Amino acid sequence: MTEAPRERMVVGVPGRAWPNELISGTDPVVRLRPIARSDARAWRTARRRNAVWLGPWDATAPPGSDARPTSFRALVKRLRKAARRGTTYPFVVEVDGVFAGQVSVNNIVRGSAQFASVGYWIDQQFAGRGVIPRAVAMVIDHCFFLGGLHRIEICIRPENSNSLRVVEKLGIREVGYAPYFLHIDGEWRDHRIFAVTREEAPRGVLVRLDRQIT
Repeated sequence: MTEAPRERMVVGVPGRAWPNELISGTDPVVRLRPIARSDARAWRTARRRNAVWLGPWDATAPPGSDARPTSFRALVKRLRKAARRGTTYPFVVEVDGVFAGQVSVNNIVRGSAQFASVGYWIDQQFAGRGVIPRAVAMVIDHCFFLGGLHRIEICIRPENSNSLRVVEKLGIREVGYAPYFLHIDGEWRDHRIFAVTREEAPRGVLVRLDRQIT
């Protein structure tokens, strides 16, 4: 597997996709690590504080679904089990050591596809500081260069201007439009589909972001 330059990022365990942690060499310091049961208090506090901020973009259970609200402990157990199966990488985002949100690699498909989707959320107090663009870039590069994935997809509601700015900053192209794609905030919502492949970012996505900044 070809290792590409990933300026301004340190990988905790070289050569291992998961579990692992990623640390930026920037100010503020962005650290990505596996979600843990010890995050319960910080996670609940952030979600309560940001209920209005995050509510319009949160996934919900459609009518007739057997999905039920679960405890944070059950959530972590489910995510760690999926991570062991290799179908997800559930990262927590820290900013200068403070819990700030999540970036999750979901629906990992191997075989001839080598594909995954990425989702994220950020505490409003850290918004506008370049944290999520950097965290998403770090995760995509990790998926490409250590996870062996070929294509990463990000699905965004057309109304979510903050999230649309993330893919714009990272130079990720729009590839389609999916009507009634996901059940979000109580309704089936349309989404714009963005994707990037290894061929489009041979040196990684983080390099693109750093070139804009420097």
